[in-house]
Amino acid sequence: MPSLSTRAPAKINLTLHVLGRRPGDGYHALESLVVFAGSSAGDLLTLEPGPALDLVVTGPTAGPAGPTDDNLVMRAARHLAAEIDGLTMGRFHLVKRLPVAAGIGGGSSDAAGALRLLGRLNGLLPDHPALVAAARRTGADVPVCLDPRARMMRGAGEAVGPALTLAAVPAVLINPGVPVETAPVFRALGLKVGEAHPLAEEAHPAIDGTNGLDALIARIAPARNDLEAPALTVAPVIGDTLAALRDQPGCRLARMSGSGATVFGLFGHRSAAVAAARAIAAAQAGWWVRATLLR
Repeated sequence: MPSLSTRAPAKINLTLHVLGRRPGDGYHALESLVVFAGSSAGDLLTLEPGPALDLVVTGPTAGPAGPTDDNLVMRAARHLAAEIDGLTMGRFHLVKRLPVAAGIGGGSSDAAGALRLLGRLNGLLPDHPALVAAARRTGADVPVCLDPRARMMRGAGEAVGPALTLAAVPAVLINPGVPVETAPVFRALGLKVGEAHPLAEEAHPAIDGTNGLDALIARIAPARNDLEAPALTVAPVIGDTLAALRDQPGCRLARMSGSGATVFGLFGHRSAAVAAARAIAAAQAGWWVRATLLR
């Protein structure tokens, strides 16, 4: 049987509202508009069908990705195997290009890609309950990455809305090369179990991407990433990356994604995004900088 392959694109939170901490499990309840990057910003995953589960990781960020046996690709595959007896497995090859601990769901997207490939190999429809269950058990961001299209994500990641119609948006992604773990950022946010965020009552904007970039920005500009301020206390360099984007001609909006440290800038034209990425990369050789399309 021939090998199967899929892209694992970067996940970008255009907005991220923290509603509070749930009294039962203590998880932070979120509301986020999630989009995914184009081919210039993603990992590549292939699956060679075989008798046993295995994983090889290569690529420029393979080292920081951590131990192979604990990789989210392996965890996702094991969770799916626990759901379905006799699941056909194989050897995964992950080409890791996205920065790690970067707020763009790289590991979660890899795990979702593994579930997609195993689903194809075993004749499972994309919305098969076993795939969804395995995604939820693997990580909070994995369910939204199963079908990487623009959509709202709520709760602790378990509530994923329908796909949204969103025209491709030119963007620049920057990571300053500083890993930022999620837990310290949420601790810096300072919410106690059962406590609501001060801005929790503000309604999240209704999104309609069919009217173009101007309409989209008008809706999301008043929104926020509630983790941006606490992340700046953990990694102040995030402020430098945001300033670099906002200084570029044509940048319409700059904001942090997830819990950082990756930031994004939205541009009116693809040529402006490409020019901005080149200028920033030339000025900051140690930063990971990519021009892409978000959708």
